[in-house]
Amino acid sequence: MNRVERLHALTESLRRAGAGGRTAAQLADEFEVTTRTIKRDLAALSAAGVPVWGRTGPGGGYGLAERASLPPVNFTAGQALALTAAVAASAQAPFADSARAATRKVLDVLTPADRGRASALSQRIWVDVGPSAPRRVLSVLEQALLDQVTVNIAYTDAGGRRTRREVEPMIFAFTHGRWLLVAWCRLRDDVRWFDLSRIGRATATRRRCAGHPVSAIGTPPEQAHPVGV
Repeated sequence: MNRVERLHALTESLRRAGAGGRTAAQLADEFEVTTRTIKRDLAALSAAGVPVWGRTGPGGGYGLAERASLPPVNFTAGQALALTAAVAASAQAPFADSARAATRKVLDVLTPADRGRASALSQRIWVDVGPSAPRRVLSVLEQALLDQVTVNIAYTDAGGRRTRREVEPMIFAFTHGRWLLVAWCRLRDDVRWFDLSRIGRATATRRRCAGHPVSAIGTPPEQAHPVGV
């Protein structure tokens, strides 16, 4: 999760906390950062006009003024459940942490009755998600795809051979139950498909991608298509 996403998620966490607020330590644990980082983020939110309040001493913490709360949205319990199920089933997908944050926004502004019904129904949907890259790797790949910069990866192929490669992210693809990074491999000077679960490490560079078009990947399978927004 990059800083912009964390600031959005931090705002939602404070709103969920209500009048009681959250301590800096609780927020640091939630977002897996230091309390110093949380305090910097809170200062940035306040400077941007978000009505953050802070209390010192016993029972102190941080929260949002009541005027920052949102009214209920016109989502049914079934629609909220559908979003939750889709996100749970793609827990190892690229941008999954952003999807979870977006789903929490929807759940937070449902009426209490609809939220309770969606929560109860969620116990009737089970998912079994396969392996993927660690979040620290996925975050680098996601941002590199957005920024269109190259990434140095440590990759282990199906035969156990380990290589280090500089690649240009082109697309993420889901096929046969696996998430893949399709990228231009500068080592092979060609398009390669990398199983995310086999990428052990990823480090973004400042080098821009050459701009290979998606069409360079070839003709997609008949059932494959972009997700669309």
